[in-house]
Amino acid sequence: MRLLMLAIVMIVALASSLADAAEQPNIILILADDLGYGDLGCYGQKNFATPHLDRMAAEGMRFTQHYAGCTVCAPSRACLLSGQHTGHVFQRANGNIAFRPDPQDVSIARLLKNAGYHTALIGKSGLSSNTPNGAHPNEKGFDHFFGYTGHGAAHRYYPPWLWRNGKKIMYPDNHGKEGTEYSGDLFVADAMEYLDAHQEGPFFLHLSLQQPHADLNVPAKWREQYVGKFDEIPHTKDNHYRNETHPKATFAGMVSHLDDSVGKVLAKLRELGIAENTIVLFASDNGPMSEGGWNRDFFNSSGPLRGGKRDMYEGGVRVPLIAWQPGTIAAGETSDHVSAFWDFVPTACEAAGIAPPADTDGISYLPTLRGAGNQPEHDYLYWEFYERGGKQAVRQGDWKGVRLDVQTNPECPLELYNLADDLGETQDVAGEHPEVVSRLREIMREAHVDNERFEIVDE
Repeated sequence: MRLLMLAIVMIVALASSLADAAEQPNIILILADDLGYGDLGCYGQKNFATPHLDRMAAEGMRFTQHYAGCTVCAPSRACLLSGQHTGHVFQRANGNIAFRPDPQDVSIARLLKNAGYHTALIGKSGLSSNTPNGAHPNEKGFDHFFGYTGHGAAHRYYPPWLWRNGKKIMYPDNHGKEGTEYSGDLFVADAMEYLDAHQEGPFFLHLSLQQPHADLNVPAKWREQYVGKFDEIPHTKDNHYRNETHPKATFAGMVSHLDDSVGKVLAKLRELGIAENTIVLFASDNGPMSEGGWNRDFFNSSGPLRGGKRDMYEGGVRVPLIAWQPGTIAAGETSDHVSAFWDFVPTACEAAGIAPPADTDGISYLPTLRGAGNQPEHDYLYWEFYERGGKQAVRQGDWKGVRLDVQTNPECPLELYNLADDLGETQDVAGEHPEVVSRLREIMREAHVDNERFEIVDE
C-alpha cells in the first residue's frame, strides 16, 4: 500500500510538473548584427530576397516601431539582456567591460534558469564587449554557451578558436579572415543539436548571429549567386577588416545566409512538433553600418529612416522585430506598438509566469503578441551614447529629441522632430515648440544616472 501511495504521489507530481512545463513556452531570441531597418524584404528591401524571414513575418507579427537598446553593439545587447535602458544599465559602451557577478547585472538567463528553464547562448555574447573569461556567459545564467566573448573577435567569421562552456574549441584550418569552418554554420549546427536535446522544454535559446557585420565574408555558394548583379567597388587596403572584391554581392549573401539560418530554426521547431509552444523573436542589435567596404546607402539599408549605426536618429536605433508562435501570435499582423530592447526581459518573464526585476525600465509586450489584455505604453524611451562627443535621444509620443556633443558641450541644443509628420527627421522644429524641448530635456536629465564608469556633465 505504501508503495502504491508513493507511486500515486510521484505520478501526481510528474503530471503537475508536465502541466507547469506546458504552461511555460520555450523562448528563442535570434539577433542579427548591424542589420538595418530596411534590410529585409518584409521591411522593403528590393535588392535581394529574404524568404524565410518574410514567411516568419507572414505567419507572425511584424513590429514597425521597435527600438534597439543603443546605436552600437555592447550597450544595446546589455539593455536587451538586463531590461534597463542606457541611462541605467552598467554597460553603456563598447570596450573592455562586462556584466558584473550576480547579484549585480542580473541577466534574463538567470531569471529564466531560476524559473525552471534550460538556457543557452550560441554565437556572440552580449554579456561582455570583451572578456578573457570563456565561462562568463555560464556564470551569468546560461547553462550552455558556444561562441565569442569578445566583440572584436566576432568581426572574424573563420575563428581560430571559440569558447564552449569555458573550454577553447580549436579550428586549426581557420585564420580569422579565411578558413574552412564558417562561424555562422557552426552556430546553426549547434543550435540544431541544442533543440534536438532540449525539445521537452522549457528552454530559452539566445541565438546571437554575426551577419551582416563586417568583415564582409560568407561561404562562396552564398556570395556567388549575387556576383554580377550589382555595380561593385572593390574594397582593398583595409588594415582591419577583410578586403573584398564584391562587397555588395558578399553583403547580400550574408543576409541570405542569415535568412536561411532563421529558416532552419523554424523548420526544426516544426519537425520536432514544438512550434506551437515556442515564442521566436528576431531583431537586430542596432542600425546598419558603413564600414569594412560597406555603405548603408548601397541597398538603402535604413529604409525611410535617417542615419544608421552610431547615430541617434531613427536609422541608428529603430530596428526590425518579428515575432512568431503559430496558433498564439496571429498570422500576418503588423504592430505599431512602440517598444524597445529593455522590454524583452519583462516580456519573457511574463511568458514564463514570473515577476520581472524591480529595476526594469521595460514593459512587457506579451499582450500585443497574444492579442489579449491591455497593452501598457511607455511614457518615453531614452538612449545615450559615448562616442563622437556623446549623444542623447528621447522619444515621447511622436516627439523625438536628439542632442549631439553632450560630453564636449553641456549647453548643446536639443534637436526636435515630429515623427508622425517627418519620419526621416529632416526638419528640426525645436524653435517652434519650446515647451516640448523643455519637457524632453528634463526627461534626459532624469533618465540618466551616473555610474562609476559613465557620466554626463549637464548644464
